[in-house]
Amino acid sequence: MSRFDGYFLRQLLVLFGFFTLVLVGVFWITRSVSLFDRVISGGQSAMVFLEFTALTLPTLIRTVMPMAVFAAAVYATNRLSRESELTVMLATGSSPWRLARAVVLFGVITGLMMAVISVFLRPASVEQLETRQAEVAGDVTAQLLNEGEFLHPAEGVTVYIGRIDLDGTLHEVFVSDRRDAENAVSYSSATAYLVNNDTGIHLVMVDGVALRLNEQGRTLSSTLFQDASYDISELTSSGGMAQRSLEAIPTAELIGGRDAVAATEEFSQGQLVEELHQRFSWIAICIAVALAGYSTLMLGSFSRFGLWPQILGAFTILVLLEGVRGFVSPVVIDDPSLWFVLYLPAIMGVFISCLFLIVAGRPLLRRRVRDVETSLSPA
Repeated sequence: MSRFDGYFLRQLLVLFGFFTLVLVGVFWITRSVSLFDRVISGGQSAMVFLEFTALTLPTLIRTVMPMAVFAAAVYATNRLSRESELTVMLATGSSPWRLARAVVLFGVITGLMMAVISVFLRPASVEQLETRQAEVAGDVTAQLLNEGEFLHPAEGVTVYIGRIDLDGTLHEVFVSDRRDAENAVSYSSATAYLVNNDTGIHLVMVDGVALRLNEQGRTLSSTLFQDASYDISELTSSGGMAQRSLEAIPTAELIGGRDAVAATEEFSQGQLVEELHQRFSWIAICIAVALAGYSTLMLGSFSRFGLWPQILGAFTILVLLEGVRGFVSPVVIDDPSLWFVLYLPAIMGVFISCLFLIVAGRPLLRRRVRDVETSLSPA
């Protein structure tokens, strides 16, 4: 690697880190608002919110990485062109193909980063996130500890707590259990405590009254009590963890155990094959968008005002590749034997980049193309 290649590569990596940080920050703020509201309103602590945020980062980074790679390639190439550094290198005999070595290496480095995230980190983080979400959903204690709200931890059950002391004492407690429609019962007490023992979680109410409605006899009976225990363990999620999502399946299982996964879980072979090759296609797309951003800007000549027409063209190519990516996924789900079409966007990006580099490396051809564009433009 020459000194210029190292300089170009450092520029690309620094800009890639900057754009990744900015994009992740923007997307994280957008998503964290709803996540924070959902977690805190469920009675969970800020630490649970931070844990959930950390577990969503691999998915978020995978989403923004191709955009950051593309932006870094476009910005670095445009800056080197505007500062005449690319012009000097081309004047000394270096071809656009020769200068593309740093871009290819940059695409490979970001592709390896993407491989770690897409193939290993993201499935593990999604699996852990789903496990923690199931645990939080079953944490009825946290769901009940909300002052001044009528809560519904289960269908047919309503709980109200007027005030919670720092020592955990509950005041002005009301519980309505209508799960047995023919024998509904309501409890009201001045104070109560949550007790967790070997038999489960119990709400122990002190100095209260129990009202029981008999639908058949249309009678309402009341019972005063000094203390009463109400088992709330049944309100927790007892059905076990729900089926894991496609994103949570480890890559090793998708490679060597698709038949077993398809037999035990409600996923088709097309869905499993699409998810597997989708993870690897993210690696190839990093190389493709880096080359597309660089090669498109190499079509322009030196200008101190920048290469804005070429930048717009590069952005159009990026949108085209993203559109193709969204189109090919349903095709693979319907017919798993067509898995190779998932790599079509990356192949298209590399092919377009090679075509642009051929044009950029032949000044006469590039001038002829520019003359044709000028003749077609209105006077």
